[in-house]
Amino acid sequence: MQLVEKSFHEDRCILGLDASGLEDAIHKITAELVRRGLIDQEQSDVLSAQLLDRERTSATAIGRAVAVPHAYSDVLSEPLVVFARLEHPINVGAMDGVPVSYIFMLIGPEAAARQHIDTLAAIARFMSDSEARFELRHAEGSAGLAEAFRHYEGRIAPGETAAEADRYRGLRWTGRLGGGLVGDLRRRLPRYASDIRDGLHPKSIASTMFLFFACLAPTVTFGGVIGVGTHGEIGAVETIVATAIGGVIYALFSGQPLNILGTTGPLLVFITTLYQLCRHLELPFLPTYACVSLWTGGLTILLAVTDASFLMRFFTRFTDEIFAALISMIFIYEAISSLIRESQDVNDLSNPSHALLTLLLALGTLYLATNLQAFRRSRFLLPWMREWLGDFGPTIALVAMSAVAYWLSNVNLAQLDIPDKFAPSIQGGRDWFVNPMHAPRWVWWASSIPGLLGAVLVYLDQNITARLVNSADNRLRKGPAYHWDLGLVGAMTALFSLFGLPWLVAATVRSLNHVRSLADVEEVVLPSGDRRDKILHVRETRVTGFAIHIGIGGSLIALSLLKLVPMAVLYGMFLFMGLVSMRGNQFLERLMLLPMERSLYPQTHYIRRVPFKVVHLYTALQLVCLTILWLTKSSAIAIIFPLFIALLVPVRMIAGQYFKPKHLVALDAEEIPSESSSSLPG
Repeated sequence: MQLVEKSFHEDRCILGLDASGLEDAIHKITAELVRRGLIDQEQSDVLSAQLLDRERTSATAIGRAVAVPHAYSDVLSEPLVVFARLEHPINVGAMDGVPVSYIFMLIGPEAAARQHIDTLAAIARFMSDSEARFELRHAEGSAGLAEAFRHYEGRIAPGETAAEADRYRGLRWTGRLGGGLVGDLRRRLPRYASDIRDGLHPKSIASTMFLFFACLAPTVTFGGVIGVGTHGEIGAVETIVATAIGGVIYALFSGQPLNILGTTGPLLVFITTLYQLCRHLELPFLPTYACVSLWTGGLTILLAVTDASFLMRFFTRFTDEIFAALISMIFIYEAISSLIRESQDVNDLSNPSHALLTLLLALGTLYLATNLQAFRRSRFLLPWMREWLGDFGPTIALVAMSAVAYWLSNVNLAQLDIPDKFAPSIQGGRDWFVNPMHAPRWVWWASSIPGLLGAVLVYLDQNITARLVNSADNRLRKGPAYHWDLGLVGAMTALFSLFGLPWLVAATVRSLNHVRSLADVEEVVLPSGDRRDKILHVRETRVTGFAIHIGIGGSLIALSLLKLVPMAVLYGMFLFMGLVSMRGNQFLERLMLLPMERSLYPQTHYIRRVPFKVVHLYTALQLVCLTILWLTKSSAIAIIFPLFIALLVPVRMIAGQYFKPKHLVALDAEEIPSESSSSLPG
């Protein structure tokens, strides 16, 4: 590894090398070594000839954008490694089809053959690390290259691995009142300035434009559903106001600003069920809701102060995958059910164009967003153009399909159901302030029971989403803030209820799409031959969250413009977000194995390590849990839905008694093992 490290010294690294091919690159590298005085001109000619002769015998492009031209030469008395980063990638026919961007040139005497081979192996290991390649690509000067190498050495150092260290980061029991809150502040406060600087990038613009509509659509839709479920006592206006104000507060003061706050399906179920309970008991809803929310907010703050989030360390991929699948299914279900309702107009033979155009706009949005986002892997156009289309793909799809709808304005399409003026949704109006003392006195104390259930729901909904965002697969570096963020959400829950506003938590689908919209990715080839995007780096910023929610708040004064976006396009965006958030969910991938021919199973890490019967049994257990959650949230006992989410933990613990530990390690791994990616071709 010493020779690899030396290649990043200032006299042995070449950045921005402009070469038309590998032969040209070799000539230019040796010429640069002559200029720097490391070799003379005669040695340069001999070395170039030997390297090119070796290249003609066997290509040295090992994949992953790396080439290692090497040769034995007695011209040098000791091995020499030179690193070059190309200005433009060159296609040299690597087995994985990825053009070469990095060259390690290795030359040494035949007497040092052992060291030569060890160095080749070290280069292959180093460049198989996706984080190392990302850091090399963005490093400025030899100091940046050396720092990237030190980071790599830290990740592979013996002892507690980085993955193990990150696994319980922010989830350790301090034993002190408020100890977790203080730890979160100490971890994240020094990063505050970088949270701003990291947002000054074109990706932030693309992320903001995409997430503005992606967040506004569920805000209005869920607000409308709450309005129906509460007969207008909480509606779209309240939901927009809560999301805008809460999102801005969270973006400015949270510890993990990549979480996007919003009203979620589980919260919607809880609030509408509470309304039905109030009607059954003939209680005033908003004052009772305020009492319940004050208990919920207070208990949530108590959970934050007492480090209760450390219990999330007992949650595993088993629970995360079920919860993420549930939230994704809610998004997809809402989109499909809305399209079905729109398609009822097909029965009206006098106007079938409405339903047809609605379907085409939704599917067109989904198709465009998906394909434009994947265009970064295309061979067409220039690299920066492909990257731009990939980043702005969802926004382009939304604007393009809205333009199509405007062009076909003779067809009457459903638009965003946004009120024409800023006022409470309830018919006849009300004061914005809700006095909890207007509820019967016994309700003040009895509301502690649903308040406790609400606190459990907020705790789980917030922390499970935070776990998914902070997953090791997302390569976040600044650290989580479970306790601080939970306390902040609890405070907003109590405060907002005094104005009849809905609860907010980190919304799973929106948060995961936020992370992916700010991520730099690379395509990896699985052993099955399938290709998948792997996150290399995420720009962890609070600028996008702030801008998104300022935009949502501003929508209240630009309602007429928002109504130009037809609901059909937003249904397509719902489908896109739901499907994108399913990527990487191993539970859903294993579900697809059930109807598949066994000989065609993809060679994932768990398929290679776990018997097929055990894989299917584990998947069936998760499917049963997901089914129970879905039925519970749709039933009359939906108010105890939080308890069923919490029960996933003991279910997983009990399952540990019936599955072998080595099988669970593969099926329930905290991070997808790197060996699930293709190895470097030799």
